[in-house]
Amino acid sequence: MGMCFPCPGESAPPTPDLEEKRAKLAEAAERRQKEAASRGILDAQSVEEKRKKKEKLEKQIAASGPPPEGGLR
Repeated sequence: MGMCFPCPGESAPPTPDLEEKRAKLAEAAERRQKEAASRGILDAQSVEEKRKKKEKLEKQIAASGPPPEGGLR
């Protein structure tokens, strides 16, 4: 018959350390996020380059300040 508890002479199997368990869970979460971010994208490197270019352009626009008076109406 099946037993729910180990025999008194047997010791319980070792449980993983909490820090080890947390590290494994964090790695798995990062891997899932990375996979989800790249889902449907064939060339992730080009997408990353375009994103950086866009951020750089937005920073330049923000740094230049408001447009001068007398612009387009």
